[in-house]
Amino acid sequence: MNKKELRNLSVELLKEETFKLGQEKFKLEAQHATHQLTATHRLRAVRRLLARSLTILHENMGQKI
Repeated sequence: MNKKELRNLSVELLKEETFKLGQEKFKLEAQHATHQLTATHRLRAVRRLLARSLTILHENMGQKI
């Protein structure tokens, strides 16, 4: 997902997406720790996407308050 797609999501869908990205990051980190991860670039991409989605989520939550 890119920034535009993330910004168009509702808060609930953004929370779900953030949760899924967190799970994927955890799995990739576990694979990396056990030397089973072959596509190491995916870990970096997921980490950045997770940070991006959290930033947008916090921005949206701030507007709702």
